[in-house]
Amino acid sequence: MSLRDFLERFRPVGTPGASATGVPADRAAERAAELEPALARLTDVQAEAARIRDAADEAAAALRQEAAQEARCLVEAAHEHAPNVRRQSAEPLLRAARRDAGALRTAGERAASAVRERAAERMPELVNRAVADALRLASPRGDGP
Repeated sequence: MSLRDFLERFRPVGTPGASATGVPADRAAERAAELEPALARLTDVQAEAARIRDAADEAAAALRQEAAQEARCLVEAAHEHAPNVRRQSAEPLLRAARRDAGALRTAGERAASAVRERAAERMPELVNRAVADALRLASPRGDGP
């Protein structure tokens, strides 16, 4: 009890004048008696709120664990499906590359065929020139045949 509460007990309760006999009012006790039931209910509510928070924390932890497990499963499944997805994604590019390679091969074969045809056309004349040059160099005078 504080000094103020102690001195409050001796304060006159009535109007100034002749003193009346009586017991000084204990306002602290009155306040405590008035507030005690409400504070007791508040304590119960606080305890219930703490239980609810604890239950929510446990539920949240369980949800986090389930979500983490589900995420691990999803990542694992994604890693398993990744090669198929890559293959499917690359297939149109591979088809286009094969088509382009086929076109290039066809163009190359045509160019090689054209070179072979020109070589076949020019070969007899080149052989005649080579033979003539060889005979001219081989003759003793160098005039040719």
